[in-house]
Amino acid sequence: MYKEKKIFAIITARGGSKGLPRKNVKMLCGKPLIAWTIEQANKSKYVDDVIVSTDDKEIAKIANEYAAEVPFLRPEKVSLDTSKSIDVVLHAIEWLQDNDRQYDLLVMLQPTSPLRLAQDIDGAIELLLRKKAESVVSVCPSEHPMGWTNVLSKNGSMRSFLKKDLVNSIRQELPQSYSLNGAVYVSFCDILKEKLSFIHEGTFAYIMPRVRSVDIDDEYDFKLAEFIMKEGIGLHNDKQKK
Repeated sequence: MYKEKKIFAIITARGGSKGLPRKNVKMLCGKPLIAWTIEQANKSKYVDDVIVSTDDKEIAKIANEYAAEVPFLRPEKVSLDTSKSIDVVLHAIEWLQDNDRQYDLLVMLQPTSPLRLAQDIDGAIELLLRKKAESVVSVCPSEHPMGWTNVLSKNGSMRSFLKKDLVNSIRQELPQSYSLNGAVYVSFCDILKEKLSFIHEGTFAYIMPRVRSVDIDDEYDFKLAEFIMKEGIGLHNDKQKK
């Protein structure tokens, strides 16, 4: 609880995965991938309950072993390849409310972000209330300036890929751009039910370093996260900019 707000973390972990099969239970530095997120959620100063939403019995068993609740198995209609995270979260809110469990805030955590720390979870919650925001979403500095990215034409021509004033620009001359990193999403439960999204006019950004922003979609991402963990690169406390 934080400032009299009851908070739950919802960890979304579907059994199916095409890019990296069974990735949520794949062993990463001695633990199943999902365990890293559960442990950091449990270390949060403000999260009251850690709940895993899954359709998979093996994931549910592992979640229980690492001290997370699995009060229900997610129905098929929100466990498809085409299912959206917002639908999974709304299902959890509705289930909890139907079972007389009321919360003010929720934090959505995806197990594919194993380098996110408890300080990131708490920092995002603090930012939400400090800014009097409706939602907070984590981002990280982009690898390249926004002006250096574009879609390619069908024939691969780069004729209009860059604006003319950016053709001979250097990184230091361009403003820093940011990317969604998928690590932390915070919102009020009632606002999420109303807006049906974490990102809208009432959303603020919680900035995380790139090193903690690896989002695992495939084997390359998995190996990168494994390397960072083994080397301990950038996995230390820091302060969120106000």
